[in-house]
Amino acid sequence: QVQLVESGGGLVEPGGSLRLSCTVSGIIFSIYNMGWYRQTPGKQRELVAEITRGGGTNYADSVKGRFTISRDNAQNTVYLQMNSLKPEDTAVYYCNTIPVLLSWGQGTQVTVSS
Repeated sequence: QVQLVESGGGLVEPGGSLRLSCTVSGIIFSIYNMGWYRQTPGKQRELVAEITRGGGTNYADSVKGRFTISRDNAQNTVYLQMNSLKPEDTAVYYCNTIPVLLSWGQGTQVTVSS
């Protein structure tokens, strides 16, 4: 059974940091390009960071220099280190393959507020 489980979200003040984790089961994780996506109410889900199966990374301009995506194929887990967080980073964060092939998990809420 394929499952995506995101964790690590929370409430943080502007300028703070969080590390998100997403553990994937039911697929051969290492062969997939993976991404972190986020969604706010009334907006489409957007891709903010991607990591290829070879470890190459790309970021949306809005998070470049502040977010770092990484993966641990032995643990079937993809991470998102988020630094210098801004209120506009507030969203529900999800992981999935690139392109999106799996049913979405429950996501993890990130709220940046003082």
